[in-house]
Amino acid sequence: MRKSLLTFALLCCFAAVFGQRVRVVSYNIHHGNPPAQAGKIDLEAIAKVIIDSKADLVGLQEVDVRIPRSGGIDQAHQLAQLTGMYYFFSKGIDYDGGEYGTLILSRYPIVGNRRYELPMPESSEGRSLAIVDVALPHGRTISFANTHLDLNETNKVAQAGYINELGDWYDRPLILVGDMNAKPQSKAIQLLDTCFARNVELNGPTYPNQAPDSEIDYIMVGKHSNVVWRTYKTLSSDASDHFPLFAEIEFK
Repeated sequence: MRKSLLTFALLCCFAAVFGQRVRVVSYNIHHGNPPAQAGKIDLEAIAKVIIDSKADLVGLQEVDVRIPRSGGIDQAHQLAQLTGMYYFFSKGIDYDGGEYGTLILSRYPIVGNRRYELPMPESSEGRSLAIVDVALPHGRTISFANTHLDLNETNKVAQAGYINELGDWYDRPLILVGDMNAKPQSKAIQLLDTCFARNVELNGPTYPNQAPDSEIDYIMVGKHSNVVWRTYKTLSSDASDHFPLFAEIEFK
């Protein structure tokens, strides 16, 4: 009897660690400005999307930190408070006396973080890649990356190649999310496809939020990770000019 209980406990432990499901959101929040309401900043609406999704990991793009157009507040800190999550902000550029960039929110402790400036062969707006290491329940650690690629095609392709180089370093599971400013058939996405896997069966347009016609926001997983896509969909919201993108991923 004791041996049977021990075996059962070990199997439960194995299932918990190696069958971990993670809920992920990628969302370009347009600095909290609903496109139908010029000048309004509504971070509570953004936070509600995140809370309602029950996301474990969130990558946000177009986040203001102490910029006058959004009231001079630290949106990264405020969104972390509104959602009750850990956070890591990654600056893209200095803007109007503040900083503008991307934000990672995590339900679980962030045990490591890194910021990389993305290559810019042609003069344009600075972009970055943020990566955090997150300690999941039962002791497993995964990495989560968030970015916002440039509109310039040359820069976008160079940035995708650089992200691939970084992705090759990882043995642990690596999730990549972001506004890639690129459609699935573009050179930048095809390049990322060589290093990252994405769901290609249930995808739909993510931009603009009114009459959407472009898929430019993505959730991807490093190809070395053994995963199953349990859910992949856009979420309904008028809080930004992009739709939030949601996925539930199971690490086998």
